[in-house]
Amino acid sequence: MAQRALTLPAARLGRAIGTAGTPTAVSGVVLLLPDGGPDSHRRPSPLSYALQLPLARALARAGRADDLTVHVVRYRHRGWNAPDADLAADAEWAADEVVRRYGDVPVCLAGHGMGGRAALRAGGHEAVNSVLAMAPWLPEDDARDPEPVKHLLDRRVLIVHGTNDARTDPELSFRLAERAKKTNRDTCRFEVHSDGHALRQHRFEVTSLATDFVLGSLFGHAYSRPVADALAAPPPLGLRMPLAAGFGKTLRG
Repeated sequence: MAQRALTLPAARLGRAIGTAGTPTAVSGVVLLLPDGGPDSHRRPSPLSYALQLPLARALARAGRADDLTVHVVRYRHRGWNAPDADLAADAEWAADEVVRRYGDVPVCLAGHGMGGRAALRAGGHEAVNSVLAMAPWLPEDDARDPEPVKHLLDRRVLIVHGTNDARTDPELSFRLAERAKKTNRDTCRFEVHSDGHALRQHRFEVTSLATDFVLGSLFGHAYSRPVADALAAPPPLGLRMPLAAGFGKTLRG
């Protein structure tokens, strides 16, 4: 009996968050990129998608007056799979799909863990104006083949990392931010003191910070003072801004 070739899964956008059906007016889009793993061609876990929904709903609520649409990207595979960088390829496909669906609107790529790396890697897409990387998984520094940063020129870049992250090394995101800021001064990084990989301990502050960054980057709202100071500050101050309990009270969100 002849064997039937398996159909490879395709990347797709989850439904628009905070809208009933297809949004009628879209002025900006956030693409949320879930966490993943270094190597795997298995289908992504539904849990990784579900973990993005609270932030997706918070962003959708905050951006409703600005016609913000939020999608969580559903990857083909759960692994990065070097050298193919599958998650970054799926993020670029998602940005293309936003252009196809909604036209010329600004896009923010926002990812967690391996999704943070995908957001940073795909941030050079012409539709992307900002990148939010939360606890990004990054490889060990390799002077011969460093993680690229020059393509982030002219993008607003925010990295948020817990100081107690035992899964992804916060020092590596600091070093990447330090390199990125040499060519793109619109790069800042906040350290969430005592928080881990999931950024649950100071979830309110992190959500407020993300919301402020997204609305400022996509729609030109005035950034809160902490974000504005971090973007304006020279290194290393603009790369090691503290974030702790109570800090979110100064943020819109």
